[in-house]
Amino acid sequence: MRAAFAKNFAERDEVGAAVAVTIDGELVVDLWGGWTDRGRAMPWTRDSVVACFSSTKTAMALCALLLADRGELDVDAPVARYWPGFQAREVTTRHCLAHTSGLARFEAPLTFADLFDWERITGALARQQPWWPPGTAWAYHALTQGYLVGEVVRRIAGESLGTLLRRELADPLDADFHIGLDPTHDTRIVPVIPLAEPEPEPPPPLAPPGSLQERLQQQNPSDFSVGTALEEGWRRAEIPAGNGFGNARGLARLQSALACGGAVGGRRYLSEAGALAALSESWRGPSIGGGDVGFGLGFALDLGPLRYGTGRSCFWGGAGGSMVVVDFDQRMSFAYTPNRLGGAPFGDRRNLALTNAIYAALNAA
Repeated sequence: MRAAFAKNFAERDEVGAAVAVTIDGELVVDLWGGWTDRGRAMPWTRDSVVACFSSTKTAMALCALLLADRGELDVDAPVARYWPGFQAREVTTRHCLAHTSGLARFEAPLTFADLFDWERITGALARQQPWWPPGTAWAYHALTQGYLVGEVVRRIAGESLGTLLRRELADPLDADFHIGLDPTHDTRIVPVIPLAEPEPEPPPPLAPPGSLQERLQQQNPSDFSVGTALEEGWRRAEIPAGNGFGNARGLARLQSALACGGAVGGRRYLSEAGALAALSESWRGPSIGGGDVGFGLGFALDLGPLRYGTGRSCFWGGAGGSMVVVDFDQRMSFAYTPNRLGGAPFGDRRNLALTNAIYAALNAA
């Protein structure tokens, strides 16, 4: 792992990053290095934290699994059972966790600042109707998923998802990961670094005007970018689909509870069945945008040929390359958090080199 991590800096334009692995709840890899800036003037430290973007969804899913395991949340019940004003009566929490609810984008035009207003956003989603019959198609709910699942969690728990995460999981697990960042952590933030020369990506296929594909390709809020996502409003808000801040150690510690069947460090967080529910296949088939998807409860099982290990595992990642993998058979959690953005996490050469290295080590053991 150390050699693969160093090679990322030498050959793959890594600037600063951290990678961590737990097995049986024990931290067996905890590496960090590089710089917080492209000029390489400020070193990345042990306790640096960075924006993790959609890797945040793995922490959100863990909160939902926790409530489901306690019997407080039935993922197959209508969302409206917990959220009475929610008008799409056929949508379930499973649909939301699996990206099949049909509420993949906001219908009402929004600004970036609107994302910080929880009541406004959840109110808009409560009035919105699905763009397809729930459960019949898959499209990534990049931002909406966090508000949908987060409001269900808030209605059940009586507190925000970020608060529940901190109280029930992050603090007991000593996991340095936050949804809604307290100002006391601001001095530890590592700014993200855009690509100096963006890697060319094939343009999306032209969708017929007025089609569902075209609607899904439209960005809303139109003024959102990963750069603006480091503004203070973004740091303070709770956006459970994408504004988590932390480091690899924190994410790996958090997901060690799942990897170990719900119990780690002498404390049980979920039953074994409750932890394995993450693998409950909720969608298998093509996505609206193309490509085959296998999805569980809040985690991918496979994306086309991409999967991890040879047995029971799940994963998700975030813009720029961050990645989380949970392997139940190996009782392993893996996390990687870089500051140099590299596009989509799936196929990122840096995180792929690191996951290949850990599985090579496990297979040789």
